[in-house]
Amino acid sequence: MIVDSRAGRSDRSDGSDGSNGRLADNIVHFARILRAAGLPVGPGRALDAVRAVAAAGVSRRDDFYWALHAVLVNKRDQHELFDQTFEVFWKNPDIFERTMSLVTPRVKAGDEREKNRALRQRVADALNRDRPERALAREREPDSLAFDAALTWSATEVLGEKDFETMTADEFAAAADAVSAFGAELARIPTRRFRPGSSADRVDMRKTMRTALRYGADIISLARRRKRTRVPPLVILCDVSGSMERYARMLLHFLHALANGHDRVHAFLFGTRLSNITKALGGRDVDTAIENVAAAVRDWGGGTRIGHCVGAFNKSWSRRVPTQDAVVLFISDGLDRDAGDGLGREMERLHLSCRRLIWLNPLLRYARFEPKALGVRAILPHVDEFRPVHNLNILKELGRALGGARPGDRLGGSRWKGKAA
Repeated sequence: MIVDSRAGRSDRSDGSDGSNGRLADNIVHFARILRAAGLPVGPGRALDAVRAVAAAGVSRRDDFYWALHAVLVNKRDQHELFDQTFEVFWKNPDIFERTMSLVTPRVKAGDEREKNRALRQRVADALNRDRPERALAREREPDSLAFDAALTWSATEVLGEKDFETMTADEFAAAADAVSAFGAELARIPTRRFRPGSSADRVDMRKTMRTALRYGADIISLARRRKRTRVPPLVILCDVSGSMERYARMLLHFLHALANGHDRVHAFLFGTRLSNITKALGGRDVDTAIENVAAAVRDWGGGTRIGHCVGAFNKSWSRRVPTQDAVVLFISDGLDRDAGDGLGREMERLHLSCRRLIWLNPLLRYARFEPKALGVRAILPHVDEFRPVHNLNILKELGRALGGARPGDRLGGSRWKGKAA
């Protein structure tokens, strides 16, 4: 990685970049690091950051810092991650003192200490993102800790409850391996056709009369039949915008497991456009499948136009994939760049064309979640179930729900439909 030793150093008096374009390249690279660390920073913001620095100048480090901060940070909880990434990437002269302060014992609340440790690990993982996640996981040997198990939890239990957004590269790789082994047995539904069944309640009169005419028996044995059952098609629409990027990466492993376990799974990704990845998910090797998906999707980590993309599916694919009795998984946080324009109409049409519509939203991990966004309010009246999707245990519950189990869920769709109206 090539960076300037001091962000505020310049050879020109007008405050522009004096390194033959290196500063602009470094700003773009810095935006990519932030994106890999979990901030929703797309190409548009990176270009805006370059323009902001050109307008503010680089004669003072504070001006440079806040010019980037104003463009690349839009939420309060993103400030700490941005600050740590900035200090590491731009070679702060006081980095040695800052590093020593991190290892100096001090009294601090446990939650804050764990949060800072997770942020530092995410920054380190983002700076090493060019190395494959699986190779990185193999290079680091797991810590061997010996604790009394009476008041502790196993690593598997902790990983199952951990949010995908806060996982390190090692934890993310371990969780991806676990998700790839999940699979799901989809509940079978009855069809209009029948098959013989000795213990069925329905009498097959046609077969009964044919048997009586053939053998001429005085006592007629009643032939019985029951309805055939089959696994319904499964259609997945997954949001891959910047705010959903971390969750979408993990869900791709889950979609690959579903696609390899069933023959009628149709997967689509959307951000600003709709991409059919059903063929790309084919094959037993999950790494190859994800590489194929990455090559097929061009708007990964960008903006979101949910209404436009759902409308494209209804127009171009609703009659080409068997959605009449399909179960549809709609995976999105509901944050729409178009402010829900036309989204309610398109979601209603999608709901009418499927058997069951399940909305998976990672924002439900927050206990105080309220459907205030216009996109969320437009979608809610047209879904059958509303579920969170942010950790391994939630994905296991989803697999059981797809298999027909209906455990009590406090975050069901019925809780929110009244508030969304």
